[in-house]
Amino acid sequence: MGRYALNRLLISIPLLVIISFIAFILSNLSPLDPAEVVLHAQGVPNITEALIAETKAELGMDRPLFQRYLHWLVSCLQLDFGNSYVTGKPVWSLLGPAFLNTLALTLVSIAVIVVLSIALGILCALKEGKLMDKSVRGFAFFLTSMPSYWLAALMVWYFSVKLDLLPTSGMDGYQSYILPVAVITVSYAGIYFRVIRSSMLSNLNEDYVLYGRACGLPERKITIHMIRNSLQVAISVFGMAIPIILGSTVVVENLFAWPGLGTLSVRSILSRDFPIIQAYALVLAVAFVLFNTVSDIMNAALNPKLRRDL
Repeated sequence: MGRYALNRLLISIPLLVIISFIAFILSNLSPLDPAEVVLHAQGVPNITEALIAETKAELGMDRPLFQRYLHWLVSCLQLDFGNSYVTGKPVWSLLGPAFLNTLALTLVSIAVIVVLSIALGILCALKEGKLMDKSVRGFAFFLTSMPSYWLAALMVWYFSVKLDLLPTSGMDGYQSYILPVAVITVSYAGIYFRVIRSSMLSNLNEDYVLYGRACGLPERKITIHMIRNSLQVAISVFGMAIPIILGSTVVVENLFAWPGLGTLSVRSILSRDFPIIQAYALVLAVAFVLFNTVSDIMNAALNPKLRRDL
């Protein structure tokens, strides 16, 4: 098991290097000169070629691309992503608090999604084809088809404006989590519970279920075994759900003025603050790779057959 985990971690290193290079060249793909963007952000009225050249030399932009990339990569490993073009502050001083705020929202949301998805998935699988199963699936399909921005606006109007029960925006106490978490949960729980249901149904048709019933085992024991065997799918799905939700909270955070990565990224894109955009893309990509690796290792721990594939 230790060898498998080590191999998976080693395989992820080249992928992380490629991702870091792609994140680094984002500023070079822009039609605007990064040095010119810096001068605009600093409010310089008359931008000349000499001033652009001086800014490039000051920021090290006049060096070869690969040399700049290596310097940036080494700095990133020390959590030094450079300084913001707009504010001049270190990127991590802006990205760190925003990341923690988004992570808090993501973890609360994923906890609710996991509990709800597993409960509904097991219930619908055990009641396959019955009214309960059809009703839950139909209602889930209806909710997941709603655009998140429309659902968020609807919840704000009803719970915050009409009933005056919950805050409309900001991050101030546990009540501020309710509406954003509800919107995220509605958007994802309806998808993930169907995965759990399908996994349960596939286990329901396995030979061990038929043999268990033929041997007279209690239905409760058979159900427990089915749930345990469905954990592999659940681990893979929910392991990847964390980075997916982490990177898709842009709409929710901007609607509820949540001081997280989504709000910071939109503000940085509009102001062309490339160091923050690069760090944001790198952090999310690393999260995807790491959570995917961890979920693979956990699946291999549950199923020894998977270790033979590596």
